This record gives sequence, C-alpha cells and structure tokens, in this order.
Amino acid sequence: MRYSEIIAPSTSALREGAPPDPGPGEALIRVTACGVCASELHPWHDGLPAYPTRFGHEPVGVVEALGEGVSNVGVGQRVTGLFPEAFATVAVARASELLPVPEGIADENALGEPLACLVNAARRTRIDLADRVAMVGLGFMGLGMLQLVKLRGAARIIAIDVREEARARARALGADEVYHPDDMPEEFLMTDFPQWSSDRGFDVVIESSGAQAGLDLGGKLVRAHGVLSIVGYHQGGPRTVDMKMWNWKAIDVVNAHVRRRDDLMESMRIGLELERTGQIDLGSLVTNRYTLEEVDVAFRDLMGKPPGFVKAVIYP
Repeated sequence: MRYSEIIAPSTSALREGAPPDPGPGEALIRVTACGVCASELHPWHDGLPAYPTRFGHEPVGVVEALGEGVSNVGVGQRVTGLFPEAFATVAVARASELLPVPEGIADENALGEPLACLVNAARRTRIDLADRVAMVGLGFMGLGMLQLVKLRGAARIIAIDVREEARARARALGADEVYHPDDMPEEFLMTDFPQWSSDRGFDVVIESSGAQAGLDLGGKLVRAHGVLSIVGYHQGGPRTVDMKMWNWKAIDVVNAHVRRRDDLMESMRIGLELERTGQIDLGSLVTNRYTLEEVDVAFRDLMGKPPGFVKAVIYP
C-alpha cells in the first residue's frame, strides 16, 4: 500500500508498506477518493502533538477483503463510511460503519462523512415552511446546506460570502438574494437594543463560515426568538459572542455538530438516498482534484482558496 503521513507542520511524506489485514468485524477498503476536510487544516498547518500522523476521513472505496463475522457488505462492493487514515490506497474500516453506495452515484457524490455531517446539521436545525433563512459562509458546507435548506420550503433564502464566485454559485443553487457582508441592506442588521425585540431579521440563520466575523454577523441577522445554527467548524482559537444581544433576542442556538456514530450513519443513509433521487448534488461542488503526492498542495489550496475553489478531493 501507499499512504500519506504528516511528518511536520505543513509537511507530508509518501510512504509504502504492507497492507493491513482486516480483523473480526472489519473490512479492507481500496480507497478510490477521499475528501479534504477543513477540520484537518489547522492541525496540518499549526502542528500536532506527535508525528507522524495520518489524515483523511471522507473516503469512498471498494471492499477488498473481509474479516471474520462481516455480512453487511461484500467483496467488490462500493462503500462509504466513517473510517480514518484514508489518504492511502487502502484503509481498514469497521464494517458496522460502512454503507453501500447506490448504483449510479459518482464517488464525488458519495463522500459519506461530509454528507452525514450536512444532513445531520439540517436535521438538527428547525426550518418551518415559509421561513426566512440567511446563509452565512458559502464554502463547501455552506453550499451543501443551501441545497438541503431548499428542500425544507423556505420562503426566502439569502446567501452571504466575501467571495463573488461563491455568491454566484449560491445564486445558481437557488438562493433568492446574494450579498457581500459589507453590502447588505441596513434593515437586515439589528445591532441596537431597541431593535432586538422586533420581528425584523431572519427566522433561521445558518453560520457555515467557521470564522469570528461570520458568527458575529449571524447573531445580528437572526430575529427575536429565531434560530441561529452553528454549522461552521470553529478552530484556531476561542470565539466571543454578544451574549447580551443573544439573551435579549431569546434565540435558540443550535450546535449543528454531532459525535454519536449512530446518528451520523443514519444521516449518511439519508444523504445517499437524497443523492440517489437527485434531490441534492454535492459532487457538483468538487472543484479541485489531487494525487497522494499532492496532499500538501491540496491543504495549501484549501487555505488560500484559488479562483474557483470549493472542495478538494484526493485520488489515491
């Protein structure tokens, strides 16, 4: 097998070794594609407690071999699931955390872990029919959430990002209005105390930026008794919030992340069904493709976001 491992901050190396044998309840997967997740960006760049370390947790692949007692997947079957160290030609997975990929779905549409995270976030975020929804941050997760929000019957969706091309993608995916954060109508922003108890603002605000500025903006956009859903993965240091404003608005704040593996697997199953029926298309957001030798290039592009960048995928 060949695999990429991180040996120092911002530095990976390509290694070779014997492929592992799957143990009881496990499967050996030949990895055909693995997404590059922003949650691994800061550890890759800033440093880790120990080296070497292996990354890659958004894989899809084909079952190569089975350990004892595995019956839910078969050799030669295309699968996705929750297993790490997938910047590699092969990886070992718990069979209980694998799902078959339906026929006709491309690998780029079947990256199970981000699909599960997005569907789980949508399931945790209350959106009623005819709600007014604001989307803050239009990277891969934000644009993926936009597709899911469209299924919930919102009356109005506005999408906000600093990048013009991200706003254009949001418009193409069905956002009713798109804005740069500096160019929004004044009535969207409720920053003064008398305004906090009004019905102005948005019923639901989904923050997918993972940045302090996006979190601040989300708090200003949500109406009194509205919902602020934190989908962005906030890393690189603590965040602050205007708790007085949040208190006075009496908003519901949703941490749209989950650590229960069963919940993620159910959300993954739902996501694959939405892809199979053509109701969402996350593969359309994959813009940059790399080999195992180019893992560091992929992370640098994820950090710098060259023109057109939305989502990076490694092809072992």
